Amino acid sequence: MNRTTFKTFSLALAALIGGLVLMLHPSATSEMPPSPLFWLATILLAVLAVQSIRRVAALDGARIYASLTAALFGVWILYFWQLLVVVFEVPKVLLPPPSLIAQSIASHWPTLWGDFVQTVLKAVLIGWALGSGLGFAVAVAIDRMPFLQRGLLPLANLTSTIPLVAVAPIAVMWFGFEWPSKAAVVVLMTFFPMLVSTLAGLKASGKLERELMFSYAASYSRTLLALRLPAALPFMFGALKVNATLALIGAIVAEFFGSPTQGLGFRISTEASRMNMPLVWGAIVVAAVTGSVAYAVLVQIERRAAFWHPSVRES
Repeated sequence: MNRTTFKTFSLALAALIGGLVLMLHPSATSEMPPSPLFWLATILLAVLAVQSIRRVAALDGARIYASLTAALFGVWILYFWQLLVVVFEVPKVLLPPPSLIAQSIASHWPTLWGDFVQTVLKAVLIGWALGSGLGFAVAVAIDRMPFLQRGLLPLANLTSTIPLVAVAPIAVMWFGFEWPSKAAVVVLMTFFPMLVSTLAGLKASGKLERELMFSYAASYSRTLLALRLPAALPFMFGALKVNATLALIGAIVAEFFGSPTQGLGFRISTEASRMNMPLVWGAIVVAAVTGSVAYAVLVQIERRAAFWHPSVRES
């Protein structure tokens, strides 16, 4: 560890320690009104936090510094959220503090786990796999038989323009209140991005490489597997990452229009009507963490599957 790195981490540690000390102040627990000295300490801590984040982000070298920057930024966002909400006595219905949200998640974890299984492991995962797989298969079929492009692409584009709030109740009527109706909505949302990205990726291989395969009398399938699909991997992974987010949003929104007694969308809708906002935010946190983890996993898979591509090597 060089001198610059040591100073940077020392500054970040000092800021975190200062934050812990300030959190022990009676004003931070709403035991007394905040004084001018308290606000001065808060402003100084905010400046120190910003400087520590900037210095960590400026470090060169290990990839872990990028993760540390994101983690440090998230910690300070949660810290000032907790501090300011308590100090200003914001009603819990409008914005509960992170500590209350964490308590709600801990106390209702069995319920939220059941919602996670219903929404993510059933509707989202199955719908994402089917929609992405169908988009990939149709893209390869269009590439193999170009005459299909005139008929299938307009229809695929039409599916992407249908409003989600219109599709969700129809899917519930067709497939029932259980997870298959939500998976059907997810399939519809994830099909077109995968189709368009795969078609673009299949055209990304170089002209010289295609001519070389042609000179070797390589078949379409051989050229597809050896040249065109590897060149299309970054495009396909881009669609998979976008679809991971779309699938989660689609399944949650679809549960607003009909669901059994489980599901993240069902939980958000039901608890919001009861004004139980900490649990609503708890379900939102579960969904947000799930989407972030799915994106991170796909990024790691992409780095190993397409490590040779410039877009991956430079990231």
